[in-house]
Amino acid sequence: MKKVQFYDKVEDSLLRFAVIIARSGDKWVFCKHRERDTYEVPGGHREPGENIDDTARRELYEETGAVSYTLQPICVYSVTAPDNFDGQESFGMLYYAQIETFEPELHSEIEKILLTQELPQRWTYPEIQPKLLEEAKRRGILKTWE
Repeated sequence: MKKVQFYDKVEDSLLRFAVIIARSGDKWVFCKHRERDTYEVPGGHREPGENIDDTARRELYEETGAVSYTLQPICVYSVTAPDNFDGQESFGMLYYAQIETFEPELHSEIEKILLTQELPQRWTYPEIQPKLLEEAKRRGILKTWE
């Protein structure tokens, strides 16, 4: 069982991930990795020495091809799971992006992006990512989500 918690902030050095809840117009933006048959919110690991906001921008571009967008931090999240990081709590920064334009093709491990008005039925991380969307909604970031 994975435990997901939310914080307003933590020490910057603890942030290992950036995850971006993204929309384009009135549609959600989800990614499908080449080796999976599920969908996920764009995001990924922070590189050594990288600013966490730069991680979010890099991952959003790599995983969706977004070139014109607004990006805002929402909060810090953490995941504690027995099968991850030796059961230790790991931290990430959650963002929201409104994407205006995309590159015509992707240049990463992502096979395709999905633009949809409905949330996916088959999540890559079903115990984590729906909770991130719920928290963004709770904080008033996702006003258009029903």
